Amino acid sequence: MRLEILDPRNPRFPDPLTAMKEPDGLLAAGGNLEVATLLSAYCKGIFPWYQEAEPILWWSPSERCIIRTDNFHVSKSLSRTLRQGRYKITLNKAFAEVIRACAEPRGDGGTWITDEMIHAYERLHHQNQAHSVEVWEDKNLVGGIYGVSIGKVFCGESMFSRVNSGSKIAIAYLISLMRITDMKVLDCQLSSRHLHTLGAVVISRQAFITELTKLSKQATDLPKTMEFPESWWTETVKRSPVCK
Repeated sequence: MRLEILDPRNPRFPDPLTAMKEPDGLLAAGGNLEVATLLSAYCKGIFPWYQEAEPILWWSPSERCIIRTDNFHVSKSLSRTLRQGRYKITLNKAFAEVIRACAEPRGDGGTWITDEMIHAYERLHHQNQAHSVEVWEDKNLVGGIYGVSIGKVFCGESMFSRVNSGSKIAIAYLISLMRITDMKVLDCQLSSRHLHTLGAVVISRQAFITELTKLSKQATDLPKTMEFPESWWTETVKRSPVCK
């Protein structure tokens, strides 16, 4: 299998099933990060992931980590934190701040969320295609997640925490909102122990693309912005229990 080089002006993605086995899922290089290009990629189960000074690299791994909204797991400790009402949770109130927090260097000192990526996802956000959930302690942003909505699938891109369980709180509120708006799948892309504690499972690329193809054609309208009421979590659990 060879690496496809995309036209920077008119990129056309190859079949994701032709992605390389090593490194797993590498499909193409080049193209651009325009809104139409990104949406075309996500609808096919493809996402960009590359480092500074590299060309744009496009991936579709052989296995996909997902959380089905009807299988989300909230531990007793996380449930207690959510019921305390210590944090204020918002949607799309601080997208730029969330993506920049996610871009801060981690333990290895690097980041894949370059300035080019930040500007690209901000353009998606302005078209109501990219969204963020924010966790606030007083006026301080202490956790969050951002990603791209494709029909009834939310493609999570990155998350961050500045307090214990900050990102888990953001995911919990995101999935509770996804349930209410009848979204079905949170695409986590790559597997981790952290995600499996929340009910994530790993499925094949073919299974993911089959499901994505169906769900991406079903419209879902997430609110453009909102502040979750203090009673949101308690009322959500009453309507549709998620604690196991």
